[in-house]
Amino acid sequence: MPNTPLRVIPIGGLGEIGRNMMIIEYGDDLIVVDVGLMFPEEEMLGVDLVIPDFTYLRENAAKLRAVFLTHGHEDHVGALPYFLREFKCPVYSSRLTDGLIRVKLNEHRLLNESELHVVPPGELVQAGVFEVEFFPVAHSIPDACGLIIRTPLGPIVHTGDFKLDHTPVMDQHTDLIRLAQVGAEGCLLLLADSTYAEQEGYTPSEQLVGEALRNIMVNANGRMIVATFASLISRVQQVVDAAAFCGRKVFVTGRSMIDNVAMARQLGYLNAPDGVIVGVEEMRNTPSSKLVVITTGSQGEPTSALTRMANGDHRHITIQEGDTVVLSASPIPGNEQAVYRNVDNLFRLGAEVLYNRVANIHVRGHASREELKILQGVLQPEYFVPVHGEYRHLVVHARLAESVGVPKGNAFVLTDGDVLEIDEEEARRAGRVSASYVYVDGLGIGDVDQQILRDRAHLSTDGVVVVIVSVDRQTGRLDRPCEILTRGFADVEDDFSGILDRGKDVVANSLAGADHYAEFGDINARIRDALAKFLYDETRRRPMVLTVTVEV
Repeated sequence: MPNTPLRVIPIGGLGEIGRNMMIIEYGDDLIVVDVGLMFPEEEMLGVDLVIPDFTYLRENAAKLRAVFLTHGHEDHVGALPYFLREFKCPVYSSRLTDGLIRVKLNEHRLLNESELHVVPPGELVQAGVFEVEFFPVAHSIPDACGLIIRTPLGPIVHTGDFKLDHTPVMDQHTDLIRLAQVGAEGCLLLLADSTYAEQEGYTPSEQLVGEALRNIMVNANGRMIVATFASLISRVQQVVDAAAFCGRKVFVTGRSMIDNVAMARQLGYLNAPDGVIVGVEEMRNTPSSKLVVITTGSQGEPTSALTRMANGDHRHITIQEGDTVVLSASPIPGNEQAVYRNVDNLFRLGAEVLYNRVANIHVRGHASREELKILQGVLQPEYFVPVHGEYRHLVVHARLAESVGVPKGNAFVLTDGDVLEIDEEEARRAGRVSASYVYVDGLGIGDVDQQILRDRAHLSTDGVVVVIVSVDRQTGRLDRPCEILTRGFADVEDDFSGILDRGKDVVANSLAGADHYAEFGDINARIRDALAKFLYDETRRRPMVLTVTVEV
């Protein structure tokens, strides 16, 4: 197809941490890389998850050929169940990633309807005009991969999340030799992880965490409780190895952790000597000094096992003096308050708590500046787009790329929804597509919008005032004095009771001039405007004013 541009469209993950999703389109073919979720920020009151906006895909569903997943972390695969409810297409991933998403899809009752394929590194997958190859990368989860995507205009390399770890825990290195081969034939476009583009030097090896965990375990007199992500199988392996070295038993708790550990053992990604991982009964009969507990809850999630322990209501584990709790994860931005609330509660219960600020018990799974320079040198791409990170990370990474050889003007800092078009002459921005936040609240998907979040914030800061009025159908006047109820605004027993009595007069006066049939909308607006202004003048508070109008 002469003169057909290659289109690269980030739907999530650029200008934010999480919600990673990238569309690559050429003519009548389109593929998706990752379908991740984002955890809600503090101001997203009541929201459970944030997922990408699928509007552009709905408009181009006939072009969709496949989804490719780089690895099994939530910010890359967490929104897949919501995606597969709408779109039917093959999903390709590595073996462990496939196992993790099967656990997830089974929870959502979508497993039998999904077309899942395991692809080993080096094998080619044809998806329309695209030919896609997985290559291994070092990250904080086994079987993490990047993608080499061959297009009619040349190869694209998408790194996924990666770092250069020369002593990885499960022996998975970033395949620089394969990338050098792509660089030698000519790399059209590099899409590279920017999460730690501000960090000088090299990212420490995952081996450091294993050594730290073993040292803590050797010196701990009582029970040791390790909280980490349920998908971080390599970290679980390090805990199991340390427990075996110290002669301790391991008990696993937290539904997602139990499911993922069972799956990883079944697939051979998690190896434990016989008798090391124990059930509830054996755990109860094991002395504290001989027990390690692996749990979910490193991010302070309200229903997680560690949060229940911190609150004193876990079914099997009661925190006691002498326990050592290790949070082997850094707080995701927005989760800090929940994480440190758990830390406070665990200290109150008598535990010793080790977390990222006081102990070397977590290393990043992302490349620092020197590693990013090595990647640029190996591939020498014609065009570059930094991905995965806040806006400042993207800008810093783009400048780094230009400093090591990307031609000036060929590094594009995109944000969610921007369209990059590449043809045989040049690359250019070509408009935007819809890429707004889609909020998941309970069973509702996308039915909570910014207006609802503003209302929730309004209610949470100044409360609500409800006015109940009985209006004469013919004249539009009050049939009897109104009632005013408040929640979260003021205690009617205190000085505000007088203000509310005067508020009833304000409501009556707002309708005093009516002498003909009036629309409910007009009556409600007049009451709301008059009472809101009065309450602000009297209290400098702005409660949400709701009217309930009864017609007589």
